[in-house]
Amino acid sequence: MAQTESSDTLRSKLTDIFDDASLETFQKFMISSKDLMSCYRCAIMEIETKFRVLDERFSLAHDRNPIDDIQSRLKSPESIRDKLLRKNLPFTLEAIEENIFDIAGLRIVCSFVDDIYMLADCLLQQDDITLIKRKDYIEKPKVNGYRSLHLIVEVPIFLQDQKKLMKVEVQFRTIAMEFWANLEHQLRYKKNLSSDIIEKTTERLSRCAKLSAHLDMQMQEIKDMIEEA
Repeated sequence: MAQTESSDTLRSKLTDIFDDASLETFQKFMISSKDLMSCYRCAIMEIETKFRVLDERFSLAHDRNPIDDIQSRLKSPESIRDKLLRKNLPFTLEAIEENIFDIAGLRIVCSFVDDIYMLADCLLQQDDITLIKRKDYIEKPKVNGYRSLHLIVEVPIFLQDQKKLMKVEVQFRTIAMEFWANLEHQLRYKKNLSSDIIEKTTERLSRCAKLSAHLDMQMQEIKDMIEEA
């Protein structure tokens, strides 16, 4: 992940922007983005419905639910603004749609690792879904131990007078992956930690990530053993 700029740098960039363009112009941009944000919310609903249907049908066939939880989020205008600044992009709707692919997000928390790949395959097999990007941090975890399967997909939404293609980021995690990622985020996100503490916690969090991965593997093997009995 690219290193983010400091809040001071972003604040300086904002100051430069407002030197060149009035606050009123910026506010008009934020107002104009409301329709686009509504489209992203609709895209989230479309993808979430697909997963709820898959979960329901799988439960009927196999007497268990592969999905433990579904979470959704929409980036705030402030987060979008900061990302445009970091990428040195103009404050336009076109820049948002063409360059920022994680405005709409869904997290699918599964019971087992094989449920993740099964659900991802089922989603991508649907003829109205287009895969834009795939990053498998389960097969190749991040340096800090983070594990998840990330998909950027494009889905059509049908409005009153048009069809619009929207991008949505879908993250798949097991319960163990979700537990580790949430705690790692709480412990370290935006904390002013000393280099000594960062070094010590990085090593321990890495060990915890390996334990989490081992737990997932053991639970998967137990499930497979029971199903094959």
